[in-house]
Amino acid sequence: MQVQFFGAAQMVTGSKHLLTTPNGTKILLDCGLVQGYIEQKGDLNQHFGFNPSEVDYLILSHGHIDHSGLIPRLVKQGFNGIIFCTPATKSLCEIMLMDSAFIQTADLKYINKRRKKKNLEPLEALYDADDVKAALNLMEELGYDQHLKIDKEITLCFTDAGHLLGSAVVNLDINTREGKKTKITFTGDIGRYKDPILRDPQPFRQCDYLICEGTYGDRLHAQIEDAEKELLDIIHHTCVTNKGKLIIPAFSVDRTQEIIYILDKAVNEGRMPDIKVFVDSPLSVKATKIMRKHEECYREDFVAYVSQDSDPFGFKNLQYISEVEQSKALNNLAEPCIIISASGMAEAGRVKHHIMNNISSANNTILLVGYCTPQSLGGRLKNGDKNVRIFGEEFDVVAQVRSLDYYSAHADYEEIFKWLTCQNKHKIKKTFLVHGEEETLQILKDKFLERGYHNIYVPHLKEHFDLKD
Repeated sequence: MQVQFFGAAQMVTGSKHLLTTPNGTKILLDCGLVQGYIEQKGDLNQHFGFNPSEVDYLILSHGHIDHSGLIPRLVKQGFNGIIFCTPATKSLCEIMLMDSAFIQTADLKYINKRRKKKNLEPLEALYDADDVKAALNLMEELGYDQHLKIDKEITLCFTDAGHLLGSAVVNLDINTREGKKTKITFTGDIGRYKDPILRDPQPFRQCDYLICEGTYGDRLHAQIEDAEKELLDIIHHTCVTNKGKLIIPAFSVDRTQEIIYILDKAVNEGRMPDIKVFVDSPLSVKATKIMRKHEECYREDFVAYVSQDSDPFGFKNLQYISEVEQSKALNNLAEPCIIISASGMAEAGRVKHHIMNNISSANNTILLVGYCTPQSLGGRLKNGDKNVRIFGEEFDVVAQVRSLDYYSAHADYEEIFKWLTCQNKHKIKKTFLVHGEEETLQILKDKFLERGYHNIYVPHLKEHFDLKD
């Protein structure tokens, strides 16, 4: 048996890991879009490095675009197998993949207009709405903690990862010879303990091989109480003291709703200033409707809150925006306000326009609330760059830039090890650390070794390893 890493290898995006069983069955774990890595993303998104038509199964850990965003292209280039995911993940993919296709078309229209002026050839989208529909038709749902024998040698079970609505840890039991099984676990993205909305990451059966994410493997997050206070302090400073606009790039699913929930509580407790809040993302509007339907993913205290406040994602002064003209009107709004818009890395969608239109005023604040790859617009702002390129134009960064890492949906290193207490570390034959920057993963590798784990690897892109039974 062999595993090869075609994405999220020493980078935090483009999750793609290909398993080949002793019988030659090919299983792709995730099929994510590469975001933010300017020099590599064009090639990595255009070319998989393997033949899509030879893949038998695709197992999707969750709906974030860096894990699901190339599925329509995989189908476009010949994949015709089964895609396994949880019910909530399929619901999210129905809106997120279609949104991805729309954003590519919209952004390329803007970019190609500028390329034409420079006598450059126009760029083409990776896929379109028809490719998305074809991909959705291949998806089969599997609930948490159910064991499905997907063929005579492979059994699949999802456990709750607590990272995103419907996110799952992938547990594969593969028959390698008579009476012998090899147990492989792919974490997808590991969620947070005490997430305001979602359940904690759940324990899983003992594995032989572990493919583990390490986005925040080199740090610890702030406590929720500190993060809520800091968020409200930033709101008061920007919107009350400076009378400016607060721009929050946030992933449309979970992070946007988490922030809205925190503001909803602040409104109910009288701690929120009387200012308008706009959620400017058609995807966020649709995702919020989906989240209202999946209470099975919620933690108990959030369910209790909902019993007192029937709409935790709605309050006075909050407006959800879908129409383009409504979005454009925010540019001319003179009063202080909060604009929450996708994407979380500020790499696509309406938030790029909001940053472009507000980056030149010192009264405004751009607040980054999740992980941003260093090369993404969000990453460059977070890094303190004084000048950034947006839609081909250069802008001086005059607005204040703040960061609240707590609102990342990724576990820090202590949360990773807390989650792994369900495992006998001495029975894990190899651990592969993925979905992290090289330096971060090397630090996490040292932490694994310090805690008594052995055979820890940080794979390079396209590197392959044998998995012996």
